[in-house]
Amino acid sequence: MEEKRNIIAVIPAYNEASRIAPVIRSANAYADTVLVVADGSTDATESVASDAGAVVLSHVENCGAGAATMTGIEAARSMGATIIITLDADGQHDPHDIPAMLLPILEGTADIVFANRFGQRNKIPLIRRIFNGVGNIITFAVTGKWVADSQCGFKVFGPRAVREVDIRMSGYEFCTEIVREVMQHRWRIAQVPTKVLYSEYTMAKGQSFGLGVKTALKILLRSFLR
Repeated sequence: MEEKRNIIAVIPAYNEASRIAPVIRSANAYADTVLVVADGSTDATESVASDAGAVVLSHVENCGAGAATMTGIEAARSMGATIIITLDADGQHDPHDIPAMLLPILEGTADIVFANRFGQRNKIPLIRRIFNGVGNIITFAVTGKWVADSQCGFKVFGPRAVREVDIRMSGYEFCTEIVREVMQHRWRIAQVPTKVLYSEYTMAKGQSFGLGVKTALKILLRSFLR
């Protein structure tokens, strides 16, 4: 008997009251449930997300993107998710790309799908291209797996990955950790070109050079400790 499909979108959010509502409404068109993890937000993220139709969980303090994502994944599992979509709260990902991201999972050809912002003619600032390239190189060095856009938060986890994923890193380095999970569990992967929208807002929220270096050092250190 075929397992009933239950698609849950997980959106980690930190002070995204001004941006998150349209993301939730668009994701709701493709997911059975949208689950927002307000990661120690001090603005109205929780109430705005709830009013937009999301189930909302809250961290008392800011724990980091990786911790918020794993909180959402664990909650989605407890809600019987068979497929989990993760995407950012700030609107840089287009939820209308979700059907294309879901397709390899629904066709049974992949266990996890990575968005690839560099697979289309997106206007990506040079500094983001540099950060992503460095992230890809570090990820490859640590895991032995090349992913074209390893640092993107837009992913789809199929049933096997939903059961097995276990994120332990709390910050941005969790994206590299997921690639390591791919290698550890031997998940089949697909990479799908997606749109991306950068604005002054999303650029200001991104990793600074200093934070990027700190993240890289954490990844390298923890790769030897795990």
